[in-house]
Amino acid sequence: MTAPLETAEPAAAQAAAGPARLGTLRYALSKAGGALLSIGMVIVGTFFLFRLLPGDPVRNLAQGRNMTPEQLDLERHRLGLDLPLFDQFLNFIGQTLRFDLGASYEYKRPVLDLIGDRVGATLLLAGTSLVIAVSLGLWQGMRAGWRHGSRFDRFSTGTSLVLWSVPTFWLGLLLLLVFSSWFQWFPSRGIQDVDAPDGFGYVLDVAHHMVLPCIAMVGVLYAQYLLVMRSSLLDEVGQDYITTARAKGLRDDEVRKRHAVPNALLPTVTLVFMRIGFVVGGAVTVEAVFSWPGLGELFYAAIRVPDFTLMQGTFMLIAVSVILMNTLADVVYHILDPRVRSA
Repeated sequence: MTAPLETAEPAAAQAAAGPARLGTLRYALSKAGGALLSIGMVIVGTFFLFRLLPGDPVRNLAQGRNMTPEQLDLERHRLGLDLPLFDQFLNFIGQTLRFDLGASYEYKRPVLDLIGDRVGATLLLAGTSLVIAVSLGLWQGMRAGWRHGSRFDRFSTGTSLVLWSVPTFWLGLLLLLVFSSWFQWFPSRGIQDVDAPDGFGYVLDVAHHMVLPCIAMVGVLYAQYLLVMRSSLLDEVGQDYITTARAKGLRDDEVRKRHAVPNALLPTVTLVFMRIGFVVGGAVTVEAVFSWPGLGELFYAAIRVPDFTLMQGTFMLIAVSVILMNTLADVVYHILDPRVRSA
């Protein structure tokens, strides 16, 4: 009499999995639609946002060249800045839909080529900083939350709150003053020396240049992961299943690793995906302080002109990365947490 029940249970599970997968797909499509709408708003807003900045790009580009008013008008015509604003907007939308971000006023090169040259340096700095910040933040958050009120908890929480409140550019300038100017342990700018060696020596030279900007980013980033992980773990410690696990005789480390931490990780996983896009944007100030040749420094250089096409391209890339990562975070959290799916 048990055989029919045993065969019925897998069939019931498969029948329940179908609607669940369909619900996840529907949820992902709705989030993708919202992301496309947000990207469209970013594209439209980007065009008008940077045209509110003071300054004439043509006059700024002509500094020191003794150009006549007629030559300035010709340059303005070449850049398309003599057209009515609405016509410029239509041209911008058309180019963007063709994945053509135009040419930079300052560098006289396609914006996509400039972004391609710089994106590797930004991904190296931002990716390394994110990995270190996530690893350090989660480890300290687990220890601090599980030993709530201990000396380690007070020290970790206090340090993270101080670093989180410090502006990134100020922390970068402080690191430059102490470790580059006073002690001269690390270089103050760039990604490599002019006479950098090849092979493994080149890797070491880049790593040497990356220490200070990486510390500046990690110091601000890891505090968020620590505090979220600590808070999530504190919520789990008082749950009934933790008390039950301890009553069964499990060791304290086993209760933490097998029961408390996996459930506490869910909000942190969402935060990790959400912060990936923001890390790329947050590299702007760090790269400007340390003259790191990435997208941040490129964006900062474009603002000084102002170089409309270059600003638009880099800003849209940063904004779109934030939107896509937030969308991915929502979908991943929906998949990982059954409570969200049931809601």
